[in-house]
Amino acid sequence: MSQIVNCPTCGSKAKSKVDNDVTTYEAVQDEEAFKKVEQLKKALGKFKAKAEELEAELKAIRTI
Repeated sequence: MSQIVNCPTCGSKAKSKVDNDVTTYEAVQDEEAFKKVEQLKKALGKFKAKAEELEAELKAIRTI
């Protein structure tokens, strides 16, 4: 996922991407889109934590 940062040139919200040690910035035009990106990041974090928890539980079951 892209990182949302402040653009060093114009100061607006932008998606940051590093490719071959070159950082590029793409402006986020819509404030609502920015909020949706944050919501998706939070949801993905919760899903990842739950998946890791289930993997640990499965590993514990397999060792029995």
